[in-house]
Amino acid sequence: MNYLAHVFLSGTEEDLSIGNFIADHVKGKAYLNYSAAIQKGILLHRKIDHFTDQHLLFKKNVSLLFPQYRHYSRVIVDMFFDHLLAAQWSKYHSDSLEKFSSNFYTLMDQYEGELPEKTKKMIPVMLDNNWFVAYSTFEGLGEILYQMSQRTRFPSNLSLAITELKENYSQIEKDFITFFAELQAFVADEMRKL
Repeated sequence: MNYLAHVFLSGTEEDLSIGNFIADHVKGKAYLNYSAAIQKGILLHRKIDHFTDQHLLFKKNVSLLFPQYRHYSRVIVDMFFDHLLAAQWSKYHSDSLEKFSSNFYTLMDQYEGELPEKTKKMIPVMLDNNWFVAYSTFEGLGEILYQMSQRTRFPSNLSLAITELKENYSQIEKDFITFFAELQAFVADEMRKL
C-alpha cells in the first residue's frame, strides 16, 4: 500500500500516523531513534507491507503488470490500490478526502522536527500536487506516476500503467475491495497488540 492507505490505516493516533507515513525512510533499527508511539507506527507500516506482499490478490495484480513493468510492478499496484481507496473514499471514512488530506498535511507540519530528510525533501512535491486527493482520478494518478518515473534509475514508463488500470479496472477494483477488507481486519488485530 502507498501513503494514503498507510495514513488511513493508522486511525486517529497522530504519532502512529506519522510513524506509518515516514517508515519507508527509516531503515533497519533506526526506528529506535523515535518516540515509542512513532516506533509503533513504523513497525505497523512494516507489518502492513509484509501482509500486502504476501497476499494472493496483491501478487496476482503484480503478476499482471510484471511482463511490462518488471520490478516496478509492486509499486504500481500500491499506487492502483491507493487510487481505488481515494476513488471510493466515502465508503471508508466520514470526512471528505480533501479534509482528511488537509488535516494530515497540517499534522506533518507540526511534526517537521521528527521527519527524516528524505521525507522532508518529498513533502513540497506532495503538497504542491495534493497527492492524496490526486490519487482519486486517472489524471492525478498518472501525473504522480510520471513524477515518480522521473526519479527512477532505469526507464520505467510508470505513467503508461494507467492504461493497464483502465483496461482491467473492474477486476482490479474487485481484488482491491476483498484485499482491503482483509487488510483492515489484519491492522485492527495488530493495533490491539501494539
